[in-house]
Amino acid sequence: MSRLIWLGARIAAAIGIVVLTFGYAITGDHANVWLGAGCGLATGVGVGLRGGARGSPWTGIMIGSAVGVVTALLTSSRYLGWGIIIPPSTPLAIGLIDGLGRSSLSGYRDVSRETFFLAVLLGFGLIPALVVGDIPLWPLMAAYPLLATPWTALLVGLVCHRRKGWRDARPPRLLVLGAAALPAALGVLYGFGVMEENTVLLLVAGLLTLVAIPVVAFLAGRIAANWLRPRLEVYGQLAAYLRVMWIPIGGFALGYLTIIFLFAGFYGALERFSPGAFADAGTGITGWVSFSFFTALAQDYAAITPVSAAARMLVGVHLVLSVGWALVLFAAVMTSIEPKLARIARRHAGEDA
Repeated sequence: MSRLIWLGARIAAAIGIVVLTFGYAITGDHANVWLGAGCGLATGVGVGLRGGARGSPWTGIMIGSAVGVVTALLTSSRYLGWGIIIPPSTPLAIGLIDGLGRSSLSGYRDVSRETFFLAVLLGFGLIPALVVGDIPLWPLMAAYPLLATPWTALLVGLVCHRRKGWRDARPPRLLVLGAAALPAALGVLYGFGVMEENTVLLLVAGLLTLVAIPVVAFLAGRIAANWLRPRLEVYGQLAAYLRVMWIPIGGFALGYLTIIFLFAGFYGALERFSPGAFADAGTGITGWVSFSFFTALAQDYAAITPVSAAARMLVGVHLVLSVGWALVLFAAVMTSIEPKLARIARRHAGEDA
């Protein structure tokens, strides 16, 4: 249980960082931001934990972040209402899962099961945003993904029914009847005083909401995931290399930071005993550390400028040591880990064969 909680916390933290920062970067409305975050967190954590403690954290993070970011991006448009934003969430998630090969959709029953699972997750994910924002009929909006499960499953099945290995020649009657209930219910709701004005526009908007948007969202998610899948497998192979290089990378960073802090002290001491060696020099260590950091990267630091010959010589020595450290340590690391990298390459070559 503790491993399951830890896995869910890791997935939620990663998705929250991506979606919340992205959401607040494009809109200041808390309800809109939490709409994207809630959808992303619920979808990502649910998908990532579906396999238990041995679930797929990176799959959950990717799918949850994609759903959350797309939802937050749609909410930033002033021309889109919540009725347009919510319908594509479930088919988008199904398309991503299907494209990444994390679910076997070989019949309407599989599609219905997957749609119901994601609809429940999205229903919970919508609640925080709908409670934070003053939105009318929010219980109905939160329940919409679940109410639309038969309709969404039918549309996704009709799109996928020609694929190889599809079992059902026709959709089940119960699924068709359940799908017909959604447009009938929406028609009844529109009938209470709404259909009297702009009837044609409402019919077109309803058709887009019920058919075009879910289908486009599913196909977009599946196409994007199919394109990403082989490229993500490359990163999976790189993980073995990164594990081998993790300790050398840490050693390089430690040495590089040591040089930066050491020369920050040198710069501050030179300015203390030789006032005017640096132009616009402050007295705080933070300024000297920042100056030393940018000097190590061979970048100008606008707040402090070396003026005297001693200051310029000290900057030159710092640059030489920084570049030399990077080159020498890189050569030493590659020499020491080359046998391990060769073994990993031979193992991957044997797997591909």
